[in-house]
Amino acid sequence: MPRKPIKIGPKIEYLSILDEKGKVDTALEPKLDADFLLKMFRTMLLTRRYDERCIALQRQGRIGTFGGSRGQEAASIAAAMAITPDDWMVQAYREPGVQLLRGWPIDKLLQFWGGYEEGCQVPDGVNDTPIAVPIASQCLHAVGIAWAMKLKGQKNCVLCYSGDGGTSEGDFHEACNFACVYQAPVIFLVQNNQWAISVPRDVQTRSETLAQKAIAYGFDGVQVDGNDALAVYVATKEAVDKAKSGGGPTLIEAVTYRLGAHTTADDPTKYRKEDDVKKWEKRDPLIRMEKYMREKNLLDDKGLAEMEADIVEQIKAGIDRYEAHRDADPLDAIRFVYHELPAELVEQREEFARCLEQEGAK
Repeated sequence: MPRKPIKIGPKIEYLSILDEKGKVDTALEPKLDADFLLKMFRTMLLTRRYDERCIALQRQGRIGTFGGSRGQEAASIAAAMAITPDDWMVQAYREPGVQLLRGWPIDKLLQFWGGYEEGCQVPDGVNDTPIAVPIASQCLHAVGIAWAMKLKGQKNCVLCYSGDGGTSEGDFHEACNFACVYQAPVIFLVQNNQWAISVPRDVQTRSETLAQKAIAYGFDGVQVDGNDALAVYVATKEAVDKAKSGGGPTLIEAVTYRLGAHTTADDPTKYRKEDDVKKWEKRDPLIRMEKYMREKNLLDDKGLAEMEADIVEQIKAGIDRYEAHRDADPLDAIRFVYHELPAELVEQREEFARCLEQEGAK
């Protein structure tokens, strides 16, 4: 018998609507009202200013190690604006703008980076999971939530964030396979920021795109310009509508760049070239979106200045609330591990308490 090629689904598409110079493809431009666009831009700007402030706080010793998101604001926030409060958001650890968009107060975010367990407590009425630092572990949780929705007959979906490094983890692939087998209403949003800490994307995989990994599992994949908020929104909205109508999962690869360090404990100058960073700085999603907003007469110098001032006050208020409640009982590190502490932890807590008493007596 002759060898025959096997046709495996459609080709992977690439989507870009707003280029790095702020020029929009009107044929693909989504029809979004002024309030929606202003909310998107303001949240992106808030995220950038929050990121800058947190790095300063870490350097001052007021929070612990911090993982920034500078350069990835469009990829994360525009996607989140395509879901509703009734949908679920499953995050990794580089989505602070999404948290702020969905109702997390700034002081709650700072509690997490300050080492307080309260920072993992999801606000009441918010359908989000806590920050997940273990790479790609959240993908399995997302599929579980989505499958539960399907079993209950709910017409909602789950938006799950991960990075390019996450696609090198087994958890990601298990989640993709399970999601397609059970046609779970989940969208995997992979923020391809080119680096898994110090490992470049081209060392992680030989695949031409990350989006095409969906093909192996039997569902759709699309690659978008991750610094183009409009393209990210359109791709995610299409995936959301498909998921809610029973069409199953989608993998979206948002091609972006981590302009800052992996965390404040990292020195990216050790493994990447400054010329590459400068090249991506010209593709800054905030600059691009600002040009678009000005072109549509939705933003001017006065409006931007007022927005900046309002954001400064919002961040300051959040920091003040965080620092007003920084006193913590060290015993809480053990107290809330289990509902009922096992005997060995009871012993450890008692020993810890005695040590604290001795230190206090000195």
